[in-house]
Amino acid sequence: MLKIKNLLKKYGDKTILDVKSLEIEPGITHLKGINGSGKTTFSKIISGLIPFQGEVRLENTLSPTSTKVAYRKAVNYSASEPNYPDFLTANDLISFVGKAKEASKNDLKSIPEIFGVDAYQNDPIGTYSSGMLKRLSLCLAFLGNPSLILLDEPFNTLDTSAISLLKNRIETLNQEGVNFILVSHQDIQNLGMTAHATYLVENHTIELVK
Repeated sequence: MLKIKNLLKKYGDKTILDVKSLEIEPGITHLKGINGSGKTTFSKIISGLIPFQGEVRLENTLSPTSTKVAYRKAVNYSASEPNYPDFLTANDLISFVGKAKEASKNDLKSIPEIFGVDAYQNDPIGTYSSGMLKRLSLCLAFLGNPSLILLDEPFNTLDTSAISLLKNRIETLNQEGVNFILVSHQDIQNLGMTAHATYLVENHTIELVK
Protein backbone atom coordinates (compact mmCIF):
# COMPACT_ATOMS: atom_id res chain seq x y z
CA MET A 1 0.00 0.00 0.00
CA LEU A 2 2.66 2.51 1.10
CA LYS A 3 6.33 2.18 0.17
CA ILE A 4 9.06 4.43 1.55
CA LYS A 5 12.73 4.58 0.57
CA ASN A 6 15.54 6.74 1.96
CA LEU A 7 13.19 9.14 3.71
CA LEU A 8 15.11 11.89 5.48
CA LYS A 9 13.65 14.84 7.32
CA LYS A 10 15.73 17.44 9.14
CA TYR A 11 14.98 20.77 10.78
CA GLY A 12 18.26 22.60 10.48
CA ASP A 13 20.98 20.23 11.69
CA LYS A 14 18.52 18.14 13.73
CA THR A 15 17.48 14.84 12.17
CA ILE A 16 13.84 13.99 12.85
CA LEU A 17 13.42 10.92 10.62
CA ASP A 18 15.88 8.75 8.73
CA VAL A 19 13.98 5.77 7.31
CA LYS A 20 15.92 3.68 4.84
CA SER A 21 13.12 1.33 3.79
CA LEU A 22 9.57 0.81 4.99
CA GLU A 23 6.52 -0.87 3.51
CA ILE A 24 3.12 -0.58 5.14
CA GLU A 25 0.58 -3.16 4.05
CA PRO A 26 -3.12 -2.42 3.44
CA GLY A 27 -5.44 -2.35 6.45
CA ILE A 28 -5.50 -0.49 9.77
CA THR A 29 -2.01 0.45 10.95
CA HIS A 30 -1.10 1.73 14.40
CA LEU A 31 1.90 4.08 14.48
CA LYS A 32 3.08 4.70 18.01
CA GLY A 33 5.93 6.43 19.80
CA ILE A 34 6.65 8.86 22.60
CA ASN A 35 6.02 12.58 22.24
CA GLY A 36 8.68 14.16 20.04
CA SER A 37 9.61 10.89 18.34
CA GLY A 38 8.57 12.12 14.90
CA LYS A 39 5.07 10.64 14.58
CA THR A 40 3.41 13.90 13.55
CA THR A 41 6.26 14.80 11.21
CA PHE A 42 5.84 11.43 9.51
CA SER A 43 2.08 12.00 9.23
CA LYS A 44 2.59 15.39 7.59
CA ILE A 45 5.12 13.94 5.15
CA ILE A 46 2.78 11.11 4.14
CA SER A 47 -0.08 13.60 3.85
CA GLY A 48 1.94 15.72 1.44
CA LEU A 49 2.01 18.73 3.76
CA ILE A 50 5.75 19.24 4.28
CA PRO A 51 8.85 18.69 2.09
CA PHE A 52 11.28 15.82 2.63
CA GLN A 53 14.09 13.93 0.99
CA GLY A 54 13.51 10.42 -0.35
CA GLU A 55 10.68 8.56 -1.98
CA VAL A 56 7.09 7.88 -0.90
CA ARG A 57 4.77 5.81 -3.08
CA LEU A 58 1.09 5.00 -2.58
CA GLU A 59 -0.22 1.98 -4.48
CA ASN A 60 3.06 2.07 -6.48
CA THR A 61 1.83 4.94 -8.67
CA LEU A 62 1.09 8.02 -6.56
CA SER A 63 3.72 10.29 -5.03
CA PRO A 64 3.48 13.50 -2.95
CA THR A 65 6.24 14.98 -5.12
CA SER A 66 5.59 13.81 -8.69
CA THR A 67 1.78 13.39 -8.74
CA LYS A 68 0.86 15.99 -6.14
CA VAL A 69 -2.80 16.62 -6.97
CA ALA A 70 -3.79 12.97 -7.44
CA TYR A 71 -1.85 12.01 -4.32
CA ARG A 72 -3.54 14.65 -2.14
CA LYS A 73 -6.95 13.50 -3.34
CA ALA A 74 -6.07 9.94 -2.34
CA VAL A 75 -4.64 10.78 1.12
CA ASN A 76 -6.66 12.51 3.84
CA TYR A 77 -5.36 13.76 7.18
CA SER A 78 -6.72 14.79 10.56
CA ALA A 79 -4.29 16.73 12.77
CA SER A 80 -3.63 15.95 16.42
CA GLU A 81 -4.52 19.48 17.49
CA PRO A 82 -6.53 21.09 14.67
CA ASN A 83 -6.33 24.84 14.33
CA TYR A 84 -8.51 26.88 11.97
CA PRO A 85 -9.23 30.62 11.56
CA ASP A 86 -11.74 31.72 14.21
CA PHE A 87 -13.90 33.67 11.77
CA LEU A 88 -14.66 30.71 9.51
CA THR A 89 -17.42 28.20 10.12
CA ALA A 90 -17.29 24.42 9.85
CA ASN A 91 -19.54 24.76 6.82
CA ASP A 92 -16.94 26.99 5.13
CA LEU A 93 -14.24 24.36 5.59
CA ILE A 94 -16.47 21.44 4.67
CA SER A 95 -17.44 23.19 1.44
CA PHE A 96 -13.83 24.10 0.60
CA VAL A 97 -12.29 20.71 1.42
CA GLY A 98 -15.24 18.89 -0.10
CA LYS A 99 -14.71 20.67 -3.41
CA ALA A 100 -10.96 19.95 -3.37
CA LYS A 101 -11.57 16.28 -2.54
CA GLU A 102 -14.47 15.99 -5.03
CA ALA A 103 -16.84 14.85 -2.31
CA SER A 104 -20.38 13.96 -3.31
CA LYS A 105 -23.37 16.03 -2.21
CA ASN A 106 -24.45 13.10 -0.09
CA ASP A 107 -21.08 13.08 1.72
CA LEU A 108 -21.23 16.82 2.32
CA LYS A 109 -24.52 16.29 4.13
CA SER A 110 -24.10 12.87 5.76
CA ILE A 111 -20.53 13.02 7.09
CA PRO A 112 -21.10 16.16 9.21
CA GLU A 113 -24.21 14.42 10.55
CA ILE A 114 -22.26 11.24 11.34
CA PHE A 115 -19.70 13.18 13.38
CA GLY A 116 -22.26 15.50 14.97
CA VAL A 117 -20.76 18.58 13.33
CA ASP A 118 -24.05 19.54 11.71
CA ALA A 119 -25.31 20.81 15.08
CA TYR A 120 -22.85 23.71 15.00
CA GLN A 121 -21.47 23.88 11.48
CA ASN A 122 -22.82 27.40 10.85
CA ASP A 123 -21.25 28.82 14.04
CA PRO A 124 -17.86 30.61 14.00
CA ILE A 125 -14.97 28.25 14.76
CA GLY A 126 -13.79 30.64 17.49
CA THR A 127 -16.73 29.43 19.60
CA TYR A 128 -15.79 25.71 19.39
CA SER A 129 -14.50 23.56 22.22
CA SER A 130 -11.49 21.27 21.66
CA GLY A 131 -13.85 18.33 21.20
CA MET A 132 -15.87 20.20 18.58
CA LEU A 133 -12.68 21.10 16.71
CA LYS A 134 -11.57 17.47 16.79
CA ARG A 135 -14.90 16.29 15.38
CA LEU A 136 -14.60 18.86 12.58
CA SER A 137 -11.05 17.73 11.76
CA LEU A 138 -12.21 14.11 11.61
CA CYS A 139 -15.19 15.08 9.47
CA LEU A 140 -12.89 16.75 6.92
CA ALA A 141 -10.62 13.67 6.85
CA PHE A 142 -13.50 11.47 5.71
CA LEU A 143 -14.58 13.61 2.76
CA GLY A 144 -14.06 12.42 -0.82
CA ASN A 145 -12.81 9.01 -1.90
CA PRO A 146 -9.47 8.51 -0.14
CA SER A 147 -7.34 5.42 -0.41
CA LEU A 148 -5.54 6.28 2.83
CA ILE A 149 -6.68 8.25 5.87
CA LEU A 150 -4.14 9.34 8.51
CA LEU A 151 -5.56 10.22 11.90
CA ASP A 152 -3.10 11.83 14.34
CA GLU A 153 -4.13 11.14 17.97
CA PRO A 154 -7.69 10.54 16.74
CA PHE A 155 -9.20 9.74 20.15
CA ASN A 156 -7.88 12.77 22.03
CA THR A 157 -10.54 15.14 23.45
CA LEU A 158 -13.39 12.89 22.23
CA ASP A 159 -16.08 11.67 24.60
CA THR A 160 -17.09 8.01 24.84
CA SER A 161 -19.87 8.24 22.29
CA ALA A 162 -17.62 10.00 19.76
CA ILE A 163 -14.88 7.38 20.21
CA SER A 164 -17.38 4.60 19.55
CA LEU A 165 -18.69 6.41 16.48
CA LEU A 166 -15.18 6.92 15.12
CA LYS A 167 -14.18 3.29 15.66
CA ASN A 168 -17.28 2.09 13.83
CA ARG A 169 -16.61 4.45 10.93
CA ILE A 170 -13.00 3.30 10.62
CA GLU A 171 -13.94 -0.37 10.67
CA THR A 172 -16.76 0.10 8.16
CA LEU A 173 -14.62 1.99 5.64
CA ASN A 174 -11.72 -0.42 6.07
CA GLN A 175 -14.03 -3.26 5.08
CA GLU A 176 -14.77 -1.22 1.94
CA GLY A 177 -11.06 -0.98 1.10
CA VAL A 178 -9.99 2.30 2.72
CA ASN A 179 -6.65 2.08 4.56
CA PHE A 180 -5.91 3.83 7.85
CA ILE A 181 -2.83 4.90 9.77
CA LEU A 182 -3.76 5.70 13.37
CA VAL A 183 -1.01 7.78 14.95
CA SER A 184 -1.25 7.49 18.72
CA HIS A 185 0.92 7.07 21.80
CA GLN A 186 -2.02 5.17 23.34
CA ASP A 187 -2.51 1.42 23.09
CA ILE A 188 -5.52 1.58 20.82
CA GLN A 189 -6.41 -2.00 21.76
CA ASN A 190 -7.50 -0.63 25.14
CA LEU A 191 -10.11 1.39 23.24
CA GLY A 192 -11.38 -1.72 21.46
CA MET A 193 -9.59 -0.88 18.21
CA THR A 194 -7.78 -3.67 16.37
CA ALA A 195 -4.78 -2.87 14.16
CA HIS A 196 -3.47 -5.21 11.48
CA ALA A 197 0.09 -4.04 12.22
CA THR A 198 1.86 -1.78 14.71
CA TYR A 199 4.96 0.30 13.99
CA LEU A 200 7.18 2.08 16.49
CA VAL A 201 8.74 5.49 15.79
CA GLU A 202 12.00 5.54 17.73
CA ASN A 203 15.58 6.76 17.27
CA HIS A 204 14.65 8.63 14.06
CA THR A 205 13.36 5.50 12.30
CA ILE A 206 10.22 3.34 12.07
CA GLU A 207 10.08 -0.40 12.62
CA LEU A 208 7.40 -3.08 12.65
CA VAL A 209 6.76 -4.38 16.15
CA LYS A 210 4.02 -6.92 15.40
